[in-house]
Amino acid sequence: MDPHASQLHSSAWRMDPDVPLIVPEVNPDDVSYAHKKNIIANPNCSTVQLVVALKPLHDRARIKRVVVSTYQSVSGAGKEGMDELFDQTKNVFVLGATPPKKFPKQIAFNVIPFIGAFKDDGYTDEEHKMWRETHKMLDPAIKLTVTCVRVPVMVGHSEAVNIEFENPITADEARELLRNAPGCLVIDKREAGGYATPYEAAGEDATYISRIRDDPTVDNGLVMWVVSDNLRKGAALNAIQIAECLINRKLIQAKQKAA
Repeated sequence: MDPHASQLHSSAWRMDPDVPLIVPEVNPDDVSYAHKKNIIANPNCSTVQLVVALKPLHDRARIKRVVVSTYQSVSGAGKEGMDELFDQTKNVFVLGATPPKKFPKQIAFNVIPFIGAFKDDGYTDEEHKMWRETHKMLDPAIKLTVTCVRVPVMVGHSEAVNIEFENPITADEARELLRNAPGCLVIDKREAGGYATPYEAAGEDATYISRIRDDPTVDNGLVMWVVSDNLRKGAALNAIQIAECLINRKLIQAKQKAA
């Protein structure tokens, strides 16, 4: 691989068939074809935490279908999104919330079931990204539908994930698999506070998984709650891990520190 190869945190190259889309815990072997265009793409932040949690379960019981509802923080929309939430929250009880600029509706004390832009099928491009990227990295046979929602949280994306498998798997088996899976941290006690929230995930590297339980409405079904820092694992950390993967496989060389 060219030592000057690029790694891009951009959606521009993600679905190019000659550009690997990488989450190191999920598809590290795909870095082997990075030489085709000397580019590696970072996935969408909401997709990263999803596939980290799905990968060990798919390897064990083969996923047929996934239904996801996201609860995405304003930092996914950049500094302007964070500033808008801060300003609206500060002003809502005093002068009235400032008019929305970054988001289509008020985000303070509200949720917005819309991220990105609408496509012809009624889904948004954010929702399209999640299933297209999951298909590319994990398995194109998985049926996946998603509703992406912006919530008044500064940092940390959350996802309610309903999974239907081809083969039997219990909640206890899934919990044990995820406890031993790279990048995953299970916090799942059936008591008040025995689960992860974006507040705990902010500033941390792990993908947190909670509320793992059987879904009695389908054969071989599970439900779980997945939380991660979208600025770390959803962006910067994943990029660093890709670089480490390339170095470990001797596809690039780490720069020598100055004396």
